[in-house]
Amino acid sequence: MANERVQSEDFTGPLKRLLAGIIVLCLLAIFLVWRIDSPRVERFRMAVIDRVVPNFDWAMVPVTAMVNLVRDFQSYQRIYEQNQELRRELQQMKSWKEAALQLEQENARLLDLNSVRLDPRLTHVTGVVVADSGSPYRQSVLLNVGRRDGVLDGWATMDGLGLVGRISGVGANASRVILLTDTTSRIPSVIQPSGQNTIVVGDNTRSPPIDFLENPDLVRPGDRVVSSGDGGVFPAGLVIGQVAKDPGGRLRVRLAADYERLEFLRVLRNYGAERIEDTGRLIRPEELPSNEPTEPENFDEDQTSEAGNG
Repeated sequence: MANERVQSEDFTGPLKRLLAGIIVLCLLAIFLVWRIDSPRVERFRMAVIDRVVPNFDWAMVPVTAMVNLVRDFQSYQRIYEQNQELRRELQQMKSWKEAALQLEQENARLLDLNSVRLDPRLTHVTGVVVADSGSPYRQSVLLNVGRRDGVLDGWATMDGLGLVGRISGVGANASRVILLTDTTSRIPSVIQPSGQNTIVVGDNTRSPPIDFLENPDLVRPGDRVVSSGDGGVFPAGLVIGQVAKDPGGRLRVRLAADYERLEFLRVLRNYGAERIEDTGRLIRPEELPSNEPTEPENFDEDQTSEAGNG
């Protein structure tokens, strides 16, 4: 076995060197033929090309396929980069769209605030809701207006659709608004068109119930509920919502204000009606002075004096 391997190597070694030498000589001859600048050699080169190159089309197929593959890969790489760029632009456009929608909603709320019809005697100051300080047991929000803007406790607040709540706590630069849905909220109201007086009681839900209704038979779902102004808490005529009936048959108020998106609130300056300190004057009129005689008494005295003289 070892002798056969040695003989084989002795035979193939010189053969490899011979083939390598022949290949080098052929390549050198081709190089020289290709570099010789002679008309005869040029005609020989063209004849060789005409005879050999057409027969080597099959050899060019893998090369052509490889070139097309490289080109397709480069094209795919460019398409991938363009796709990534388009994705980035789409994401940026989505953010712009979101910003545009927010501005559109903000503009709609400001327009709603401007379209609210109020008593001409009522002035207002508009504030921005800066935080929601509510909890499961307390429904309130914070505004960026306070004592510096002349805000006082108890003033009513509205959005562009209806009554939201009242001021409860005023700071120098902020104030807190207790919403109508808070459990401490009690709003004297009137149901139109029946004119029934009632009280809207907050219960931490978006549809507070109606209590102390005089005649429920005169009230229908869809009737308008506005503030009555009783007690001097809120001005009269502020829209609260519409009457609705829950599955249990209890009458509730579907609030007109959009509590899902409270962004701007209008604080109504209501300094109240004139206060009467001396209530006794409402009960009895002023007494007449005692030194003024009355006509019947003078008539009796004249008759008595005439009778004595006679």
